[in-house]
Amino acid sequence: MAARFSVARAARQLTSSVARRQSPFACKLQAQQLLHQRLFTVSAAVREKKYTEDHEWIEASADGKTFTLGISEYAAKALGDVVYVELPEVGLEATAGDAIGAVESVKSASDILSPIGGTVTEVNSELEEKPGALNKDPEGNSWIAKIEISGEPEGKLMSKEEYSAFTDDA
Repeated sequence: MAARFSVARAARQLTSSVARRQSPFACKLQAQQLLHQRLFTVSAAVREKKYTEDHEWIEASADGKTFTLGISEYAAKALGDVVYVELPEVGLEATAGDAIGAVESVKSASDILSPIGGTVTEVNSELEEKPGALNKDPEGNSWIAKIEISGEPEGKLMSKEEYSAFTDDA
């Protein structure tokens, strides 16, 4: 009877140690999944869109030195139908808070303020021909300018959630 219990105990120990040990393939697969998860979350945090109290947004490019600037959906809705966009000149040196352009609509006009200091490297010239595109996709293809930064962004920059709370209070 004692021999039967020791054989059963040995069998349990053997099966439990085998169950705990994973195959080398499973370990490699889990390591690859973990690697991909880490890279994805890091790149998502770097490219997160930030918003200002003046209703502009900026988003860093992959190199981290160039930022894309545009107006928020909230601003586009508040302006109404956009009829004219004054774009900054390529090569313009701007400091944070400078007016680098303007947006005119049937309701009003508003300056485009740069939340970052730097040099304008590119503008979205499509907006000169089709200013109404700014109403259709203000936070996507209807960006205003790309700016190569010369310092850190200044002023209060908000995440999407913080900006939504900010505009809900307005």
